[in-house]
Amino acid sequence: MVNKQDNAKAMSQEMQHIIEHARALVDATSGEVDDRIKAARAALQERLTATTGEAGRLEDRLLETVESADKFIHVKPYYAIGGTFIAGLFLGWFMSRK
Repeated sequence: MVNKQDNAKAMSQEMQHIIEHARALVDATSGEVDDRIKAARAALQERLTATTGEAGRLEDRLLETVESADKFIHVKPYYAIGGTFIAGLFLGWFMSRK
């Protein structure tokens, strides 16, 4: 349980770093007067605003999915073992074909 939370935190932190770098780029180009740079800066600022909210929703959805899978495996472990076994058989069969 701790491992999946650590992975989710790492993913969230990486997304925040990307957003911070993009915001730094927007701030660095604030003094530019070229119309193309202004248009690109405005588009990037708009996408940053949208991405920030979308990243939060995706993180919540990811955590919900991981938690539901974890609960399912704890409730029905033999289904998970059987599914993994069958997937391994198909993968082995597929990879052994030439």
